[in-house]
Amino acid sequence: MERGCSPKCPLPPILRPLLGFVFFLVDVVLDVLNIVTLYQKGEYVYVVLLITVLLASSVLAQVYSWMWYSDCKETLESRVEKSARRYGLIGLLHIFQLGMFLRFAGVVEISICNPKQNKKQGGAGSLSPDMSMLRLIEAFTESAPQLVILICVTIQEQEMQLFQGLKIAGSFGAIALCLLSYHRDMCKFVPEDQKMGWSSSAVFFLWNLLLITPRVLAVALFASILPCYIAAHFLSWWVLLFLWAWRQKTDFMETEGGEWLYRATVGLIWYFSWFNVSKGKTKVKSIIYHVCMGADMGLLLGLWFWKRSVESARLSPLPVNPYILIGGLPVLYITGLLLKLLYYWKFHLSLPRLISSVRDVSQIESEVQEEEFGTIMPEPDTEPQWPFTGIHKRRRNMAVNFYH
Repeated sequence: MERGCSPKCPLPPILRPLLGFVFFLVDVVLDVLNIVTLYQKGEYVYVVLLITVLLASSVLAQVYSWMWYSDCKETLESRVEKSARRYGLIGLLHIFQLGMFLRFAGVVEISICNPKQNKKQGGAGSLSPDMSMLRLIEAFTESAPQLVILICVTIQEQEMQLFQGLKIAGSFGAIALCLLSYHRDMCKFVPEDQKMGWSSSAVFFLWNLLLITPRVLAVALFASILPCYIAAHFLSWWVLLFLWAWRQKTDFMETEGGEWLYRATVGLIWYFSWFNVSKGKTKVKSIIYHVCMGADMGLLLGLWFWKRSVESARLSPLPVNPYILIGGLPVLYITGLLLKLLYYWKFHLSLPRLISSVRDVSQIESEVQEEEFGTIMPEPDTEPQWPFTGIHKRRRNMAVNFYH
């Protein structure tokens, strides 16, 4: 039986942050092109919706980045970030939506200038997990809603051009790649003797792609025919998911206000995909989630098909046969669930020993410490060897929740 993350990434350490930065720039350019294209077509309502989604997602990511930088106990590892803090530029950079560029600069600097630390930490020290989390937030607050809008536009045009199809397929793949990047960063917390192979990453990518695709398509189809009800559908689910995140007593942020923001963000992510945020009865939570989302997807598809059948004379033809969508999307979702079961059966590590990459400033060059899973969260009556705050707390919780 093979286990899930290769000991060594086939890409040189410097290439991964550089590629991430290139993809980030490409994403920004494509967002601008989408807005320009919709404006030229006269789709002004969609232009406003798309700009609203992009701005809201960017502001949310900048707020998280700024809050993490503002933690007084935060340890900055790169010189570019230390200089930004020394001259009081961190807040200003985030106001102008440049916080992600600052983080990318820090990741690239550590990859180039401190290869020893980069190797020990599995990729740019403590910056990499934060970047993965920010990209994950952007994927489900920007890319997924943007996909819904683009699919609605494609349905209205009655014909899917090759470029449009490739753009939509690439967007689905980009969301799954964000989840895969998060998966690879979590693999860095596992000791060498428990590393997993790249086949686990392939399965992880596929089951996320096959679960996200039918969910987004079902929401887009429903929104295309009943646009007045999609907002009520989203808000209803978001409130329920937000309350469920609160009920799970998440403990990710430093401040109470930050924790409530995190729970609200988790509700947004859960609207499209499952993301474990707490310990205890993970399988039960996942089963409840997928049953509810599967039933909701069936309801959305059923209402969409009924509405098209009733008003077939008024509605324009679809670029894809409706029967293919009605039959194919549930099959994709079930296939994704089966691949997810395969992943957790064959590849996923259950309660492994985790590498603690939480380090004090004076211990940056020290050897990586290893802790048993049960001791990552210290007992209340024992004094921890390091303060579990800021990046320390986030890294610990991300790893524990991922492998629980």
